[in-house]
Amino acid sequence: MTTLMMAAILLFCIVSITYAYAYRGNARWNSFGEYIRKGWPIFTPFNCMLYLFTAAKARPAIMDMSQFPELKELEDNWQVIRQEAVELMAEGGFDQITDKESASYYDIGFRTFYKYGWTKFYVNWYGYTHESAKRTCPKTVELLSRIPQVNGAMFSVLPPGGQLTRHLDPVACSLRYHLGLETPNDDKCYISVDDQQYSWRDGEPLLFDVTYLHFAHNDADKPRLILMCDIERPMSPIGRILNWPYKLLMRATVVPNTDEDKRGFANKTFSTLVPLLDKSKRLKETNLPAYKALKYTVNGTLLLAIAGLVWLILKFLVWLL
Repeated sequence: MTTLMMAAILLFCIVSITYAYAYRGNARWNSFGEYIRKGWPIFTPFNCMLYLFTAAKARPAIMDMSQFPELKELEDNWQVIRQEAVELMAEGGFDQITDKESASYYDIGFRTFYKYGWTKFYVNWYGYTHESAKRTCPKTVELLSRIPQVNGAMFSVLPPGGQLTRHLDPVACSLRYHLGLETPNDDKCYISVDDQQYSWRDGEPLLFDVTYLHFAHNDADKPRLILMCDIERPMSPIGRILNWPYKLLMRATVVPNTDEDKRGFANKTFSTLVPLLDKSKRLKETNLPAYKALKYTVNGTLLLAIAGLVWLILKFLVWLL
């Protein structure tokens, strides 16, 4: 029976990867190779299990906000939230992520966004509320505490000329919520989710599924400041059980804003690895064979670690079923 079950899981993995690459949504990868490099296919089968148990209202790429009345309180208080975010930005609260001496720089989940000027300030993240946020934006902290569907929240700034290249998030445990606070209010500042374009406006919300391909541009002449939240994916009881390992994993990715905040395991590990990666880039210029050997060793080790995690999850599913 176990052999048949494992065979069924293997078939499900193949079908899931095929579905995510060729059929899910409107936006397509340029090639299967690009999907393998950027689409995190190792997470795809588990994501597809979550899709199966997701409520109908949360299945589109962009959701109808009227179906999520529990989030209306954020929209109703957007000016209160904006005041704290604007004051924080004026005081340089977003500047620390550009400093490699700061632990806040080493954000394994959002590190690739720094390249084009994107910055952020965490309010809370999967069970942890940042001490720095309690001190600098207490009203926002209090508002978020009243909405249990919020798994994590941050203020996010995209400067003029900034962009986020086309990508998707690897794990499907949450939906992504944006609330415009101080934006250009201009169609030149937009996000495209599964080929659907949305332009941010002050006080207006957006809720979408981050596991669809998306990208963002700010071609206007003003920064875009928003509240960005991870929102609990509405699912059946079985889906919530399956989602538990993902949420546990996300707890390990807590990133501090300042030294007064807690650091997650991923942040500590990543801050150790980055200097080694920087050295490897210099090695590439002086000894290419050694660089390739190091690159494949590191990537292989990470792949094995992720594969081990997925294997444990699959074993759990076999036991559960």
